[in-house]
Formats: sequence, C-alpha cells, structure tokens
Amino acid sequence: MHNGSHISTVKHNVSTTQRWRRNGHTGGILWLTGLSASGKSTLAMALELDLFNRNWQCVVIDGDNLRQGLCADLGFSPDDRAENVRRAGEVARMLAESGIIVIVALISPYQSDRDRVRRSAGSLFHEIWLSAGINVCETRDPKNLYKKARAGEISEFTGISSSYEVPNAAELTIDTGVLDFQESLKVLRGYVERFAFL
Repeated sequence: MHNGSHISTVKHNVSTTQRWRRNGHTGGILWLTGLSASGKSTLAMALELDLFNRNWQCVVIDGDNLRQGLCADLGFSPDDRAENVRRAGEVARMLAESGIIVIVALISPYQSDRDRVRRSAGSLFHEIWLSAGINVCETRDPKNLYKKARAGEISEFTGISSSYEVPNAAELTIDTGVLDFQESLKVLRGYVERFAFL
C-alpha cells in the first residue's frame, strides 16, 4: 500500500472559464437532497431534459444508478453512505469544472458528507433541499420502500431506521409536499438560470 506521496496534480491546457464560454453557461453542481420519494430523481430528469432541449451541457447523477455502478460495492452504513457521497461529489466536481451542469439526485442524509462536497467543489456547489416531510413521502412511496422499511425488510432506511439531517445552509429549498411537480420544476429552472448564465 503506497502513501500517495508520489502523486501530483496534472494541469489541464483548457481552463474552466474557456469551457464555460464555449458552452454559453457556467458549470455547476445542483445537489438535490431529501427523503426518498421527495421528488429528487423526477425533478432531476425533467430539468436535464429541459436544459438539454436548450442546448445546455447537463447530466444527472442519480443515487440508484450510482449504486448499480461506481458504488456497487457499498452498503448503507454511515461510513458507506459517506463514501457514496464522496465519490458522487468528486465525479460531479470534475464534470462541473469541465463546463457541465451536474444534477445530483442523492438522499445524502448527513450534513457532514454534504459539507465535504461543498468544501471540495467550492462555489460550484448548490445545495437544494426538497423538503417534503416524512408523511408526504411515505404516502407517495412509489417503490414501496417505506412499507418494506416499516416491516423490517430494509434496514438503515433514511427517515425510518436511519436519520436524515436537514440542510443548515441550502442555497434553495423547495417544498415538494406543497408545490406540485410543474411548480417545483419552475422554481428549480429559475434558480439554474440565475446562477448559470454568463
């Protein structure tokens, strides 16, 4: 096992600013956090399509997809959740620096993990809390996950047997328990337009 002391950062010949100018918008990370069934994936995919149709460079990193590939080796313990968020954050930062608007849909329940991504990504990071409460999310339950968690079939399930820490400095909060899908998407789109136009 090496200690990494021989590793050095390789500098790019194309700057982040040059990439942003070519795209006509800045890169950035829209980090959608919230309980399961709060609308993260649905809003992320809809926003991606909306931005793509306007010729913006964008991509979604979805929590479920992440766990089938890059993070397939991780479970749901606090340490594994932290590593899941760290990997997502590193990929998102690299993509954002290359000029892409990265929409991350990830429960990411712990403030310390989200803060670590914020420290790594700096001003590229935009924390967006979908604040629908447990009662709303459990009523929706499109994958029957809450039902399974209540029955003890899923352990360490956020909101039931594992805690969710409410963001303490989110750049944007959308109450998807009050606003419908189109209203929520409009708020999210408006936020992107404010930060990303050059």
